[in-house]
Amino acid sequence: MAKPDLLLLVLDDSPILQLTGRALRAAGYELAIVQDIESMQKALQESSPALVLVGETFAGKSGLKLAESMLDRFPTLPILLFAEHDTTGLAKEVLRIGLSGYLYPPLRIEDIVTAVNRSMERAHHLGDWLRREVKMTTASLEKRAQLSESERNRYETIFANIQDGVIVLDSRHNIVILNPSIRETFSLGDQDLKGRPLLEVITQPDVRALLTRSAEGPVKYHEVTLDNGQVMNAQFTPIPGIGSAITMQDISYLKDLDRMKSDFVHTVSHDLRSPLTALLGYAELIDRIGPLNEQQKEFLHRMQASVQHITSLVNDLLDLERIEAGFDTRREAVSIEGILKFTIDTFEGQAVTKKIDLKCDVAPGIPTVRANPIRIRQLLDNLVGNAIKYTPPDGKVLINVAARDQQIILEVTDTGPGIPQSEQTRIFDKFYRATNVPDGTQGSGLGLAIVKSIVENHHGRIWVESVQGKGSSFFVVLPSQE
Repeated sequence: MAKPDLLLLVLDDSPILQLTGRALRAAGYELAIVQDIESMQKALQESSPALVLVGETFAGKSGLKLAESMLDRFPTLPILLFAEHDTTGLAKEVLRIGLSGYLYPPLRIEDIVTAVNRSMERAHHLGDWLRREVKMTTASLEKRAQLSESERNRYETIFANIQDGVIVLDSRHNIVILNPSIRETFSLGDQDLKGRPLLEVITQPDVRALLTRSAEGPVKYHEVTLDNGQVMNAQFTPIPGIGSAITMQDISYLKDLDRMKSDFVHTVSHDLRSPLTALLGYAELIDRIGPLNEQQKEFLHRMQASVQHITSLVNDLLDLERIEAGFDTRREAVSIEGILKFTIDTFEGQAVTKKIDLKCDVAPGIPTVRANPIRIRQLLDNLVGNAIKYTPPDGKVLINVAARDQQIILEVTDTGPGIPQSEQTRIFDKFYRATNVPDGTQGSGLGLAIVKSIVENHHGRIWVESVQGKGSSFFVVLPSQE
């Protein structure tokens, strides 16, 4: 004779408990009744009930929460809820949690037995389905495991001949496999390294920094500089169910090209400053030699404006080169609010001329940042100046400064033309200007590149959120001095 199914009753002592017990025993079920949370946990673990009936409240706890915790541990366990009243909200919660159903007064013996029988039938059908799926999945895995030796050798040959370095790690950053390119790059020889911690095998500081960054998610760009001067660009990619993969490409030639370009820009910019200064000085002296007619004055004015524009471009290039080269080492306690007041005073006249509503909202108690005050002023001037420059007349520019989690958060929002979605990733590149910039709007395309370099030089982050036709918001996050 088959052993009867065991049902667990998680119900406070009440007439419902007595009625339910009589009904289910009469239907041929074996019952286990618990009166507190501890005995409930023990019964679930040791007796493996076929179904659980839980009250809307039990031992002062919510029956729904108890049922939800049971399903977290036993996802296929059928659970019925005894409710005091039937409500729409209760039905939604029962469906959301995944219970088999619920009962509510008035109750008859046949109602209780019918609900339990139906839940048991569903559970048996689900068990049959799971067994079929497991069998099919096992057969599929066995078929895949029959990979021929020639195919396996082909994959190993491909992996071994990839020119980029590849390391596959498990979830604990132990080595699963690495290709010959990595062995050659880090002089690892032919020793068996499988199962060893990566940082024990490769002690390079930049690799350690890569794993530290990987705690925040995938890493697309990370430079690894070797002792011989070789520079590698590394990416860290999580692999579900396995661990992660690190790939490395040699970018030494790109770094050399960038260095040559920077040297060229520095040399040209430096050599241009002196003749430009002289040219501007002589232009200012022309009208002192003798009277000029109106057309000559206009030409002279245009020439001075052009020289000033070129001089500004040269100064921006030199600033950018100086920041990227790491020469900007001045640091002191800087009040963002104090410097922002000077920036607003500088651009308030332009805002009034264009009838732009310029507002500034600074939260009280903003801490200082450890920074170069000249660079912070340059950063604010560029962001606020751009917002006013690209905002049409009668528009709005809003500046917000707040502090959160030992960080200063600056937001500059405008109602300008916005930036096309496809161009937002390039907006901080040198000399890049969006394709929808209004005609006649002057600019070198270096302002935001300088802003980004300043932010990164101060260990901060910057990004843009923009909708074309509605405006843009630039966000800057800097660590506070605290």
